[in-house]
Amino acid sequence: MSRLLLAPMEGLADCVLRDVLTRVGGYDGAVTEFVRISGTLLPTKTYRRICPELDHGSRTFAGTPVVVQLLGSDPQCMAENAARLAELAPAGIDLNFGCPAPTVNRHGGGAMLLDDPEHIGRIACAVREAVPAGIPISAKMRLGVSGTGRALECARALEAGGVSSLVVHARTKVEGYRPPAHWEWIARIRAAVSVAVVANGEVWTADDYRLCRAASTCADVMLGRGAVADPFLARRIRAIAPGDEALVPGSAAAAAASAAEWLEVLPLLAEFWAQVQARVEARHAPGRLKLWLASLRGRFVQAEALYWAVRPLRGCEETSRALELHGVPVIAELLPA
Repeated sequence: MSRLLLAPMEGLADCVLRDVLTRVGGYDGAVTEFVRISGTLLPTKTYRRICPELDHGSRTFAGTPVVVQLLGSDPQCMAENAARLAELAPAGIDLNFGCPAPTVNRHGGGAMLLDDPEHIGRIACAVREAVPAGIPISAKMRLGVSGTGRALECARALEAGGVSSLVVHARTKVEGYRPPAHWEWIARIRAAVSVAVVANGEVWTADDYRLCRAASTCADVMLGRGAVADPFLARRIRAIAPGDEALVPGSAAAAAASAAEWLEVLPLLAEFWAQVQARVEARHAPGRLKLWLASLRGRFVQAEALYWAVRPLRGCEETSRALELHGVPVIAELLPA
């Protein structure tokens, strides 16, 4: 059975959006945004803050298992923190070798480590040895820093280090998120290792999913920004059958389908807004909403007007009023007193 996983997305998808998206359904697992490990042993409250699901069996409200991702470059420190995290019984621990952000890479973390396959292998080995065998260790990598010359070497090093699965984002660090994604390179990595390989990158539609699976030869796919832009993407993928054709963009049928789905988005926005206000300082809450609406604009024309209505707003009360005017049923009972 093929798996669909929800990707870690720093600054875009936290526990609130994980909760909302997994409630829609279709996901077999999710990965948190990274916990940065930089020379100290973090307290358990740090992991609980990033992954409150740890207090609920490491699962979202909908029952989707959540893996906690660690980012760092020191094998010993990573191992010590992984052991501390393991005390909280996460569904798994993931190692980040894929983040292309300059702020991360300047400190030798994320995708920059792909220039040193031996080092990432040491990190994986140290973490694997520090964590009980019952907790799976996975890793996420890109195809390299500026080229693909060491991609196979990195994948083999991670396999030798003890990871049980490997997510491959099909671009280099330098390419960032610019299309295209080189899915065919994932097939080369899959052929070079014996652990499970998951394809990731540039899957925005059910058609993209089919093309990605064919080019990568992977049964399992991780959805990232496409899932944020289209909350129903996993459900849409689950529903496709061989020979199905997507609705023609701009057609009357496509417009009707989009309008019907937008009615389903409205209560999701309400749930998201309520949870954001409960977790985030009031001055930051509207910005979180705007960030998701900005992504939804790419899929739903109805999100355009709502985005521009809330964009200039700074306060929670005025933002709630704007949402109600646009049909979002604000959930007053979940709001903080």
